[in-house]
This record gives sequence, C-alpha cells and structure tokens, in this order.
Amino acid sequence: MSDDLLNIEINGVALQARKGQMIIQAADAAGITVPRFCYHDKLSVAANCRMCLVEVEKMPKPVPACATPLAEGMKVFTKSPKALQSQRAVMEFLLINHPLDCPICDEGGECQLQDTALGFGKVESRYTEAKRVVDDKDVGPLIQTEMTRCIHCTRCVRFGEEIAGVKELGATGRGEFMRIGTYIQRAVESELSGNVVDLCPVGALTNKPYRFTARAWELERRPGVSPHDCVGSNLEINVANGVVKRVLPRANEAVNEIWLSDRDRYSYLGLGSADRLRQPLLRKGDAWQEVSWQEALAAAAEGLQAVLKEYGPAHLGALLAPTLTTEELYLAQKLMRALGSNNVDHRLRQSDFSADAMLPRHPALPPIASLEQVPAFLLVGSNLRKDQPLLNTRLRKAVVKRGAVGFAINSYDYDFNFPLRGVAVCDPAAMVAELAGIAVALLDGAVIPASWSGRLAGVAATPWQRELAGALKQQPGALILLGDQALASPFYGALRALAALIADLARGTLAETSPGGNGAGAWLAGAVPHRRAGGGHLQQAGLDARAMLEQHLRAYLLAGFEPELDCADGSAALAALDAAQCVVVLSPFATDAMRGYADVILPLAAFTETGGSFVNGEGRWQSFEGALKPLGEARPGWKILRVLANLLDLPGFEHDDVAAVRAEVLAAVEAVDFPTATADPAAVAWPAVDGGLTRIGDWPCYRSDALVRRAGALQQRADLPAAAVYLNEPECRRLGFAAGDRLRVRQGEAALELPLAVDARVADGTAYIPSGLEGTQGLGTAYGPLTLERV
Repeated sequence: MSDDLLNIEINGVALQARKGQMIIQAADAAGITVPRFCYHDKLSVAANCRMCLVEVEKMPKPVPACATPLAEGMKVFTKSPKALQSQRAVMEFLLINHPLDCPICDEGGECQLQDTALGFGKVESRYTEAKRVVDDKDVGPLIQTEMTRCIHCTRCVRFGEEIAGVKELGATGRGEFMRIGTYIQRAVESELSGNVVDLCPVGALTNKPYRFTARAWELERRPGVSPHDCVGSNLEINVANGVVKRVLPRANEAVNEIWLSDRDRYSYLGLGSADRLRQPLLRKGDAWQEVSWQEALAAAAEGLQAVLKEYGPAHLGALLAPTLTTEELYLAQKLMRALGSNNVDHRLRQSDFSADAMLPRHPALPPIASLEQVPAFLLVGSNLRKDQPLLNTRLRKAVVKRGAVGFAINSYDYDFNFPLRGVAVCDPAAMVAELAGIAVALLDGAVIPASWSGRLAGVAATPWQRELAGALKQQPGALILLGDQALASPFYGALRALAALIADLARGTLAETSPGGNGAGAWLAGAVPHRRAGGGHLQQAGLDARAMLEQHLRAYLLAGFEPELDCADGSAALAALDAAQCVVVLSPFATDAMRGYADVILPLAAFTETGGSFVNGEGRWQSFEGALKPLGEARPGWKILRVLANLLDLPGFEHDDVAAVRAEVLAAVEAVDFPTATADPAAVAWPAVDGGLTRIGDWPCYRSDALVRRAGALQQRADLPAAAVYLNEPECRRLGFAAGDRLRVRQGEAALELPLAVDARVADGTAYIPSGLEGTQGLGTAYGPLTLERV
C-alpha cells in the first residue's frame, strides 16, 4: 500500500483514501451520499450547517464529515441511528425559520433544501414561535435576494473571497440574527457574481432576469458554447416554449470548471431585442421592404456580380465577426476566394498588421488549466479580469495559492483581484519602450542578437525592469501574455516581437488572447487576407480589415457585427460603407445605422440557434448543435453562404449539413504543416516620438459584441463606464480643464462633444474614451492621436 493511502470503512465497506482527505470526500468518491449544505468541493470548509454529521467509531459525538480528516482504520457510519438522528435534528433546526413559499420560489424543483428535507425532515413542525423575517437587499440587476430563506451556509461569502477575489458579500450578527448582505448597501459588481445563484442551496439568491418566467421541470436543457471570449466556456442552455429562459454553466474542468462569467450567463437576454431581425430586408429605392429569401439572396448575388464585372475582384471585401462559427467563417472566406478576392478579415479591432508574417497558426494560449501552475507572469495590454474572467481566476489561483509573481504593463490601470509585484501604466508607445528595457535586462550584458541590434542598442534597463526580468528568469515557465488591448494597439507588431524575445530569453511561454469566442477558429478557417484555411500562406495577400475600409472598396460582405461599434475606427468604417456600391449584411439585428449603408440585410441565426464549432484560445475544438429553432425567418450563416455561393455559380458548395462543412475545415487544417515563424523586428511598425495626446479606447466587457450590448440587465451594471473623456488630475491641470467641463474631441475628420471625468487610473499623455458605446461611436480610431478643446 502506498504511504499516501489510508484503509478506512464507511458503512461497513472497506475503502482506501488519500491522507489529508475529509470523510465527505472519501464518501463522495465511493458514491456514498452524505447530506450537506455548506460544503462545496470548490470552496474552503466552513462546517457551519452541521447537516453532514456522521458517527465515527470510538468518537463520543457525531462529527461533521466535511471537517473531520481521515485516519488509518477509521470506521464511519453515515446511516446509523445516531447519525440519522443528528441529521434529522439539524434539518429540523434549519427549517424552523424557513418560509413556506416553495410554490412561488424559483429554486423549486432543483432545491437542495427541498431534496434533503424529503429525506431527513419531519412531516410537521413542532415550532410554534414567530418566525424570523429578513428584509431583502437590492444587490444589482442580476441577483434577486429573498434573505428570509437564507440558512447561513456562507457559500456566497466564500465564493466572493476565494474565487471571485472580491469581498462583496459578508455576514453580520450571530445565530438567528446573522444576516448576509453587502457593505453599506452596495451592488454586487463582480464579473462572476451570477455563480452565487448556482451555489446557493436554497432560494435566497436567485436569477433576477429569470425570476418567475419558468419552472425547472418545464425546461429543456441543451449544451452550448459561449461566443464571447477565447475561453469557450461550456453552457447549459435552458429552453421553454421555443425561448431561451436562462443559461447555466456546464462542467468542464479543463475549460471553465463549473463557473460562468456574467457576460456568458446573461447575454442571452439580447436574443429578444426589439431590433432582432426576423425577415430578409431589401432596399428598394429609398425604402426598405421585407422580402423572401429567394429575392434577397438573388439581389445580393446580383449586386456582388455587378461589382465583380465592373471593377474586378480587388474591389470585393469580407469583414467577419470573431463570434461566428468556424464553419461560417470558412464558407465566407471560401466564397470570396472563389470570386477571386483575398480581401477577408475578422480582426476588426486591430490597426497594426505589420506582424502578420511572423504570427503562429492562430493566437495561442497554453492549456487553460495549466495557468494555475505558472511561477511568474507578465500581462501586456490586458484587462484580464474583465475581458477573460475565467482565465483571470486561473492566474489568481497561481498567485494566491502557489505564490506566483505577477506584473502588468498597460495604458490604463485596470483593477486586478490579486496582488501584482509591479504595474507600469503608460501610453502605447511607452509600453514598447518598457518591453525593450525588460529584454535588455534579460540579456544582462550579453551580446544583443544581430536582428535586434538596431532596436535595442543604447537601451538601458531601469531598476524596475531589472526586477521584473529577474522574476521572469528565476524559474523556467514564466508566462508572457498579450491581451486584447495589445492586439488593438497601433504598435501591436512591436509589442509582439518584443514579447516573443522576452519569452525566449526568460525560457517562458508567449501567449495571446483574442476578442470573441472564435478568434482562433477564424485563423484556422482562413478568415485572414494572407493565409488560406489551415494556415497555408498565400502568394498574393489580400487587404486587411483596416486597408479594406481605408481604400473604400465597391462591395462589402459583412457578417455578425456592427461596424460603427465593433471596428477599430467606427467613423472610417461608416464612411467606407456609405460610399460602397453594394453592401450585403448578415446580422441577427437590424439597426438604423445598418439601414443607412446596407443594400441587403439577411437575418442571421444567433449562436443558440445554429450548429457549428468554436476553437478556444488553447486550440480546443468544441462543437454544438442549435438549442432551438431560429427566430422568424432567420437562418444559420453556413446555409446563407452556401446558397449565396450557389446563386453565384461557384463550385464546391454542395454541403448538406454543418458536419460536412466542419469535416472540410478539419481536412484543410490537417493538410497544412505550419512552420514556426520567427520575429523580424525590422518588419514591424515602431513608435515615433509624438508628444501629443493619445486616445485609449478599449471595449468594456459588457459592450463587447452586438448580443451583449442588447442584454438589458448587463447594461445596468454599475461597473459599465459612461461615455466621457477620462483624464488624470495632472493631465487636466496641464491642459487647463476641470471635472465636468464639456470637451470637443477631434480625431482626424471625426469630432464629438463629451463631458470630462477625472480618473487617476488613466496614464499620463492619454485620454481614456471607451469604445463600443453609442455615445462615443462618432470618433475615430480606438487607439490613436486626438485633440481636446473646451466647448
């Protein structure tokens, strides 16, 4: 027998268990049921509900199974008269104050208290005194409280402290007078807050948007995958009467464990938006008309053919959202290339494409679960906590549980829920200089590689950069992570080249996140202008997303996004589309802006209504089927593109189902032996000295895509920034502004008036103006020069 194993008995059954395990863990592993409320295998042990009392031989009193460690030869009895009597007594005490409102409780039908009471409760109560009543708290738009039902298990409190990293819920008082609540009536603002609804074993914390809309036994439960970030969280989509009623996490320890971010959980609320498109729309003169699919697709094909005939394939371009399925992205690029155009891109928020030749097959992360083991990490241009909340929980474990050392370099001082050794907040050009200094510190006097001599010669490392370099080099396996803001930076190529050098010198790993749920799948599907499906290089590259809009093509195919809110330069996007001869749009929603530039709008099925696959950041393919029928006349994107290709008389579009498309994509990927690219610092764009003010325009997590922007409950979140110009106090003094001033913001030809807010987290030399907001959509590029003047 291994020294790590113990011989025990539970209910007379001989078992082996690991040293250090508690009784309840061994019982669970053996399939032996022990009732519990406060215990959860993802949280610390509280042992405050006492529902798991069991009898142990030679112990005078029943003991809590969740807090009693195993010992060699221990004999445990979970169903002995003494154990059952104790469990029934605890159940009786828990129920004395619990309200009798099960018929109207949203937890009804899936309530642990109901289930346990059935097995251990009494038929009638002996309690005749007045019951406790607790006032409910308004903790925000996502969670509904019914605190009279609370049994003080403290799961919600421990989740906030241990997983979410934010102490928002806490307990005051003792015994019957104990109360769970927030600090001075604040709302719960954690990006993972909805998980407390799943953890609550009673109906004290319930899903506010779902409240009273369906009963648990009415729901059909369908698997799905989130389209919002590169984690690819696994979902359980609950449907009743052809409508999505709620979304729950589907356990996958390698991806999202048992958690969901609030964005993944509540974005389904946007499916019922008032501007949801149910029928194809066709512009006829100055008016829009609902038409049949045959007429709409025929008009789209005719418009594309007219441009192709008059101007050639160089004037055709496709801009695609990274929230589309891999199959939709593949067919879109295949259609464009069959027409002779390589102008295909999904990188809508990127402005620097100078690093294209040195990029890997797709933006890559290490295995997500392995992030918990990294000894040190450097975040570059990353608001990880909001952009990829479940990656953030993994790194938080590395810091809090394993002592990992973390650093960050950003253009805005983002909030992190774990301690960092050091943070640099500077403008985008200075971020490049910071990485250059770290690279020099890692070289530590060694000869600079020949390819880098022109960039690193004369660079001197600061003490902070030397400290950071030392921490990265101290142990192999450090992580250098480029975030969404690094990708959107005007100096992305330089940041990536330097990050690759740092990772090599530190014997670490370079990783990147990507916007949307299928950025990696878009690369593999060939939805980039310089590579075919699988990653094969093209002899003649097409135009990237920025160039397509700057060069004002004659025809555009758009799918799954809103250009004015989702492109790096929304103003330039609208100008290009307004000037185009033919614009075909595939979208679940029809907006006024869309009606202004489009010629045909085709209703695209939402992610819950179509089958397909997403590829997450670690390269994991996850396929799914539609959870319900598309709304109205909406159709899955792969079907729309297949029929459009048939009308254009293009060969190779005979797919009968989405599985056939997927098989074609996988074959294309397997056929390419992708070479490892090396960084070429001479090929990428480097910052020049400017001295002016730079806009920082990231996309807040609750404005990240069209569906999330229509989820009403998420738009009520207190942590969603307002449309304003944010400057730090020294910058306000230098420019002569004061909080509350009305400023005119100019970016090139674009101009907008916004209020001024003072924010200490903004870097010197920058103005933070968030993108993706209706109030800021008239501006230019998200990361670029701007001027300010008082109105």
